[in-house]
Amino acid sequence: MMAEPATTPAPLATDRPLLAIDGLCKSFFGVEVLHKVSFSVRAGRVLGLVGENGSGKSTTMNIIGGVHQKDGGSIQFDGADYRPKGPRDAARQGIAFIHQELNLFRNLSIAENLFITEFPKLVPGLPFIDRAAARKRAAELLAAVDLDLSPSTLVNKLSQGERQLVEIAKALGAKAKVIIFDEPTTSLTTRETDRLFDIINRLRSQGIAIIYISHILNDVMRLCDDIVVLRDGHVVGTALKSDMTVERMISLMVGRNIDQLFPPRAENLVRDEAVLEVSGISQPGIVKDIAFSLRAGEVLGISGLMGAGRSELARILFGIDPFSAGQIRVAGETLQSPTPSASMDHGMAFLTEDRRVEGLMMEAPIEANIGLSSLRNYAGGLAGIIDGPRLNADVKKMSTSVQISAKDIARTLVKNLSGGNQQKVVIGKWLLREPRVFILDEPTRGIDVGAKNEVYKIINSLAAAGAGILMISSEIEELIGMCDRIMVMAHGEIRATFARGGFDREQILRAAMWDGIRSSET
Repeated sequence: MMAEPATTPAPLATDRPLLAIDGLCKSFFGVEVLHKVSFSVRAGRVLGLVGENGSGKSTTMNIIGGVHQKDGGSIQFDGADYRPKGPRDAARQGIAFIHQELNLFRNLSIAENLFITEFPKLVPGLPFIDRAAARKRAAELLAAVDLDLSPSTLVNKLSQGERQLVEIAKALGAKAKVIIFDEPTTSLTTRETDRLFDIINRLRSQGIAIIYISHILNDVMRLCDDIVVLRDGHVVGTALKSDMTVERMISLMVGRNIDQLFPPRAENLVRDEAVLEVSGISQPGIVKDIAFSLRAGEVLGISGLMGAGRSELARILFGIDPFSAGQIRVAGETLQSPTPSASMDHGMAFLTEDRRVEGLMMEAPIEANIGLSSLRNYAGGLAGIIDGPRLNADVKKMSTSVQISAKDIARTLVKNLSGGNQQKVVIGKWLLREPRVFILDEPTRGIDVGAKNEVYKIINSLAAAGAGILMISSEIEELIGMCDRIMVMAHGEIRATFARGGFDREQILRAAMWDGIRSSET
């Protein structure tokens, strides 16, 4: 069973806003991206800031954090006019920004990261570090966030959740009055998320103002006191949590009602033909005796807690990582020596969990990214010369098909796209190969609700075309909404399998967390 949410303490709030934003405007290259944005946050309150990618959340926070300068409007911080000259100036005044991509030096210790901008000195004004004072203060800050680690521990030895706590400790060390969290739970386990929320509740009780940005709307409802919704650079909703619902947030974010987040699928898509058969796959310490079949037109989900072996299994099936025993068959043909190249030749595709590092060339344009995996299919003659016009035409069609929002795919760099559009580029890259088996590892992680709906429609169209989809997700509701069957993994094994008619959130969680369940077919 999932742990009960932490009880929210009564906030220590004051009537006067600690941070008040009024009529904030910002343009880039003549295009206005913020249109008179106004909202405020009080001490001892958690403000949830939600909106689709491109709604203006990041621009607003970057202005508050000193990364960008505003073009119009005003910001009042603690009763005074606030005009930070840069991020260090913002931090010096009491604004801490904990980014989704944590800003820690992994090769340095916790203590070195905590004091990277200003170490305690043996003699004020001289460049001699008081290491004893640094260790003592670091230990105090770690204790404040319940992190029982030595200050000398290297950051690269910490889990993502522990690194998050180090960032919070860093903010406390800087005596931050406002802490901004940008998608803080994206890579955290359920237990680490609960721990983070407990810490945020403690910060709230100490009178610190929190701005919490997340695409996980249930978390926003669980944690926040006030909610602000942005769409296309405009504030379209401001309310107390008690006056807001997830459905209302979605409607405000996308500008229309989404009666069903998960689009309906045509009936009887699943065929008898097996496109992927896995038997006895084992790798010591990773997975054990994995066996299942995936049929044409089927969406087969894999659920499980962090560390259950889901992503590791996906990498083995695609030939990235080795296995010691077992067999993989694609469309009836055994993969004798699985490698990514061999898997691709047999019609497999793999959307990785980390699109930025493993799925995309961030410094390259959209066009180059989509065409990358299919270059051999467009090469002809002894010299293997690429048929550029045909490739570019097909890439352009694919970009339109997956609805990538960019005017010029030949010049727009992938790094400049929103998370949702980046994910569409990865999907388009693989769709160009017309796969019959598509492995999706966390396909909607870090993208907004509108982009999620578009990804779901792509998955349904793949199934309708006869592909088999293996879908790994940490969101049980997503699996229940999209899948024909759900397999539950724990400790590298398949512990239970549920058919669509028997989906039950509690039973799926129980299978993932309780060692007593071995196998069941509902």
